[in-house]
Amino acid sequence: MELLGAKMLYVQFVSLVVGWQAFAQHLPLTFIAKAFLTLFVIVDPIGLVPLFIALVEGRSPNEQSRIARRAIFVSAGILSTFALVGAFILSYLDISIDAFQVTAGILLFKIGIDMVFAQRERETEEEEKEAQLRQDVSVFPLAIPLIAGPGTLATMLILISEADSYALGEVIVLTDAAIVLAIAYVLLILAKYLAEWLGQTGVNVITRILGVLLAALAVQYIADGAIALLQSGVVEFLQQYQAE
Repeated sequence: MELLGAKMLYVQFVSLVVGWQAFAQHLPLTFIAKAFLTLFVIVDPIGLVPLFIALVEGRSPNEQSRIARRAIFVSAGILSTFALVGAFILSYLDISIDAFQVTAGILLFKIGIDMVFAQRERETEEEEKEAQLRQDVSVFPLAIPLIAGPGTLATMLILISEADSYALGEVIVLTDAAIVLAIAYVLLILAKYLAEWLGQTGVNVITRILGVLLAALAVQYIADGAIALLQSGVVEFLQQYQAE
């Protein structure tokens, strides 16, 4: 009986391995990596560290953890909602995904350039002072606009539109977003120690590298969107010409 049970377990294990290999072969690994890296660059969890420290200065460790946790949950809700209904909003406003992609690319390029030249100001001084005076800074400015800002929302919508070409594409994007937010949460919890270890110079170097990557991604978004718009315009012109 024990031998029979061992054989059954072995057969089940082999079946699981074979099934996983078959599933993995159909996974769009390139798209998975692209979605993760794009979201990681635009959220910039490492760049959030000094901002988080400034906002929670003087608060207890438990309160800092609560603020970080709530900020991540709020950001996750915003990104998930926008990913699910963003395309409907664009359709209702009669905005093509190609036009939105060009606009998002321009916005992301501006953010990337600001990161490279250390001019990344996501809130005014008045807003920062107001946030520091409030009891809870988890929603503003942490969740909005530091984590789930306009650039992140635009990136989510573009990735969701690209996900239609892949099996489980939307699940992949949402999973990548969840992983990035989980990384951001861990870094926020360890913000004090990371700031001491990296120093301001280390944070600035990493932020500039991520800024270069973001600017390159933005240029690709603009190029892809512009080409698609040009192609659709040519097709529409030819159709009208033939109709005449």
